[in-house]
Amino acid sequence: RDVLMNDLREAYMEVFPATGIEEKLKILEPNSHVAVTCSPTKGIGETLDLTERLVTQGFRITPHIAAKNVRDARHLGEIMARLKRLGIGSIFVPGGDRPKPAGEFHTALELLRAISEFDHDIKEIGVAAHPEGHPDVADETLFQELEKKQQYAQYMVTQMCFDADTLGSWIIDLRARGITLPVWVGLPGAIDRNRLIKASFRIGVGDSLRFLRKKSKVAAELMKSALYKPDDLVLALAKYQAMPEAKIAGYHLFCFNQVESTESWRNDAIETLL
Repeated sequence: RDVLMNDLREAYMEVFPATGIEEKLKILEPNSHVAVTCSPTKGIGETLDLTERLVTQGFRITPHIAAKNVRDARHLGEIMARLKRLGIGSIFVPGGDRPKPAGEFHTALELLRAISEFDHDIKEIGVAAHPEGHPDVADETLFQELEKKQQYAQYMVTQMCFDADTLGSWIIDLRARGITLPVWVGLPGAIDRNRLIKASFRIGVGDSLRFLRKKSKVAAELMKSALYKPDDLVLALAKYQAMPEAKIAGYHLFCFNQVESTESWRNDAIETLL
C-alpha cells in the first residue's frame, strides 16, 4: 500500500504542447512531475517554450528531446545550452515520430551518444521501451538497441500497456538479458475511452487490445464507461512492484492532456489507499 501510494504521488503526468495546457496543469500539486512531449510537427522549440513556462511555475519538468527533431550538432548545442539555463535535471530521449528526420540524427541512440559529448548538468536521461514491440522495428532489434542505450541512460519509460502480466513478463526477460535500467511504467490515465483506443492503435499497442478480446473482465473494465480508469491495472501491477529485481521506479501517466480527469483519479486512488 505504501509503495502504491508513493508511486501515485510521484507519477509523471505527460502532456503535449497545446493551447490551454498551462491552465489545465494548475490543478496539480506544487512541484509535481510533468513530462512535455516533442511534437513531430511543432518541433523541439514548442517543447522547450512550454518547459520554460512550467519551470517558472514550480513544476519538475522532463522535456522530451526527440532525435529526429534535432537538425545537427549546432542545433543540439543550442538545446543543451537552453536546458542548462533552465536548470533541467531530467530529459527523455525518444527516436521521435517524424516520418523523416529533420537532419543528421535518425535514432535515439545516435542522439544519446552526441549528448554524452557535452558538459551538462542533466542527472537523469530516460529512454523509450516497448513491452509489446514497435510497429516499425523488430523485437530483437528493440532489445539490442535498449542494451546499447543503457550506458547513456538512467531510466526507461514503457509504452502504454493494458496487461500487467505482459508487462511483467517483458521486464523479467529484460533482466535476464542484462538490461538493468529502472522502469517507469507507462500507465493510461483516466481518459475518454474512444480517445484511448484510437491513441493505442496509433502508437502500436495492438497486443493489449487483442488481449482485451480474450479477457472479458479487462475488456468489460475498458468498455463499461466512457471514461477509462486504470485501477485494476495498478492493482495487477503490484505483484511485480513487490519484486526487487523488477526495479519498477513508478508510473508515467499518459493523460493525453486530459489532466483534470487523470488527476482526479489519482487523488481518489491515493485516498482509497489511506
